[in-house]
Amino acid sequence: MIREYNEALAAELPARLADEVADGLAEANAKNMALGLDQDDAAQATVAEFGDPAAVIAAFCRACPARKVAANFLTTGPVVGACWAAALITSRAWAWPVPAVAPVLLGAMLAVTVVALRTAASARRYRVVRRAGAAGCVCLATLDSSVISAVLIVAPSIHWPILLAVSASAARLCVVARAIRPVFA
Repeated sequence: MIREYNEALAAELPARLADEVADGLAEANAKNMALGLDQDDAAQATVAEFGDPAAVIAAFCRACPARKVAANFLTTGPVVGACWAAALITSRAWAWPVPAVAPVLLGAMLAVTVVALRTAASARRYRVVRRAGAAGCVCLATLDSSVISAVLIVAPSIHWPILLAVSASAARLCVVARAIRPVFA
C-alpha cells in the first residue's frame, strides 16, 4: 500500500518532492508499527493520515512557485498592456518605420506568453505547472525586452507615455529575474 502510494506520487511530482513525502510516509508507518499495529494496519493508518495521493499532489500544485508567479503576472499584465497601448496610440506607432512582420511576431509572442502563464496558473499536474510557468517567464522576459528595445530604437521621440510603458516593462523584467530561480528550482 505504501509502495503504491509512493509510485503515485513519483509519477506526478519531481523526485525531490516525492522522496520527501516518501520519507514522511516511512516515518509515519514505522511509528504506527511501533504502536503495535501489524504491517497492513500500519500502512492503512499511514495512508489515512497522509490522505489521498491525488490530494497531496493537488496541494503541491497549488503551492508551486510557478503557479503563484504566473497568477501574479496574469493579474499585472493588463496594467502593463494598457501602458503600452496608451504609449503606442499617443505616439502614433502605426506611422513608425517598422517591418510589417514585427507587430505580428510581438502579438504571437504575447499570445504564447498568455497561454503559458494561464496554463501554469490553472493546470492540475505539477510538472505542467512548472514547465508552463518557466516558459511563461522566459516568454515574458523576451516580450518585454523586445518591445522596450524596439520602441527605444524606432520611436521618433520619447514622451511620457512611452517612458511609463518602458518603466512598467522594466519593472516587470526585474520581477521576472527575481522569480525565475524558484520557478526553475
